Amino acid sequence: MLKPKYSKKFKKDIKKFEHQKTAMLELRGVIECLMKQEPLNEKHCDHPLSGNWVGHRECHIKPDMLLIYKTDIESLSLERVGSHSELFK
Repeated sequence: MLKPKYSKKFKKDIKKFEHQKTAMLELRGVIECLMKQEPLNEKHCDHPLSGNWVGHRECHIKPDMLLIYKTDIESLSLERVGSHSELFK
């Protein structure tokens, strides 16, 4: 099982979604799957990123709620969560 690491920006981003219970439940479920190194459901559209985010992956929690993360042998680095417009300005 991978150990989660939370970036400062992720911690700040997550505060915007604390009042959205269904979004938070879905996010927790995705993070648990990633920590267990299980494949995500197709609806999450998990894919690698390029450009400034090369080496990272993105998945959709909700249609306009994205999670940017990176994995290595021991850890799951949770980098950002937010909408397309917030994350890719």
